[in-house]
Parts: sequence; C-alpha cells; structure tokens
Amino acid sequence: MGNLRSVEKALAFVGAVPRRVTKPEDLTDLAAIVLPGVGAFGDCAAQLAQTGLWDPLREWAASGKPFLGICLGYQLLFEGSAESPGVAGLGVIPGKSVRFPEEVGKVPHIGWNTIRILRQSEFTREIRSGDFVYFVHSYVPVPEDPEWIALETEYGVRFASGVCRGALFAVQFHPEKSQRVGLQLLRAFVEVAACRERPTRSAP
Repeated sequence: MGNLRSVEKALAFVGAVPRRVTKPEDLTDLAAIVLPGVGAFGDCAAQLAQTGLWDPLREWAASGKPFLGICLGYQLLFEGSAESPGVAGLGVIPGKSVRFPEEVGKVPHIGWNTIRILRQSEFTREIRSGDFVYFVHSYVPVPEDPEWIALETEYGVRFASGVCRGALFAVQFHPEKSQRVGLQLLRAFVEVAACRERPTRSAP
C-alpha cells in the first residue's frame, strides 16, 4: 500500500525485475517477495485478505524463502498492532507493534536517523552502524525474542528498526528513500535472492 512505485524503481535500479502481486496466482515463479507499505495496519491487513494474499504471504514468510518487509510490511509480520486492536497480523514473528510513548516528543517519527547493527547478516554486509536511513512511522514492533533484532534505532527510546532470521529481513525505515544505504540494502537482498534461486533454476 502506498509506496509501490518507488520501491519498484529502487529494486529495478539494483538489478531486480520486479512485478506486482495482486492475486495468489501471481506468486508463481518468484525468487523473493518484498512487502512494502504505508498507512494503517488494519486497512492493509483487510486488503491483503480480500485479495486472497494473506495466507500465501504468511506461508512464504515462514518458509525460509527470501522475504523483505518494509515499514508497514515489517509491522504486519508480527501478531498484531495497537494501531488496530483485534486485527491479527501475519504472526510470523512473536510480538506486536506499539505506539511511541508520549515522552519521545513529536510523533510520527519522520526524517533521517541512524541505525545500529546488533547482528550482522548477508543483507547488511555493506551497511555500518551510524549510517542514516529515512523513517516515517508512529508505531514500532516489539519482538518477544530479542534474537530477532538485527538493527536498533533511538528516537527518545530504543526500538527494533530491523529484524532478520534466515532469508527473512524486515526494516522499519524506507530503503527506497534512504539513498546510498537503502540501495545497498536492496542490492544485497536481490543478490541473496538470486543466489538462493540459482541452484533450483539450473538443476536438470
């Protein structure tokens, strides 16, 4: 929802051949899935359910295949969000999203901020702690298991700005708006997806 065109352009720039998925049949023959999004948690969940994509996306994200969640697409991986009480998330990652506490000051958190790498992965090999990325959000996911957390950011409070496990990577910021750092992250994701796909495609 919301920022599909900018994500498509950024992915194409780093060598991917992106195509939009609007129905379950479109998931055939993909190397990876990118789930971007801006807007309300409940609205996005409802739209994915209406198109029949909800269960296939959950299965893909839990399967170990390359999956990148961006902003709202990151939050949807969790069990729910305080933004939309009673609306279930994909539930791939235990935990839920909460609103920034009042003491942080201005909400939403909009603009450039730094990331801190807590756990290196093949997706962040060209990224360093202290690099700036671009955020637009009022809610932050809170993983129950801290082992999920790959990136951390401070905005009044520390929050998990990125998670990683296997080929699943998800971030609260917008790589497509984060210039050099964002393009490096997307390029690494595309390369990981290509490497994981190649043995299957080349097998006799």
